[in-house]
Amino acid sequence: MRIRNLFAAALLGTAAFAATAADARINQRQGREQARIHHGVQSGQLTARETYRLEREQAHIARYEAASRADGGGLSYRERYRIERMQDRASRDIYRQRHDAQGR
Repeated sequence: MRIRNLFAAALLGTAAFAATAADARINQRQGREQARIHHGVQSGQLTARETYRLEREQAHIARYEAASRADGGGLSYRERYRIERMQDRASRDIYRQRHDAQGR
């Protein structure tokens, strides 16, 4: 019985660590994407309208993440997956807007 409890505690600790690492990865990626937008503005690669749209997209992702966390228990696998797909799309949008040959 004692070994079973120890095993269960170790398993929960591992799952919690994996969830925290995934959550940290999401937050770090959001920071990097904000930096990419900022660099695009500074270098003149993004127009004001493009910047507005990209910032709005980032805000949408942040709102979804906050709502997903608010329901209790952190992020589920499905919620993390959806956020990562949203971030993939946002990253692709940032790249396309920065390289579309439109200047300020």
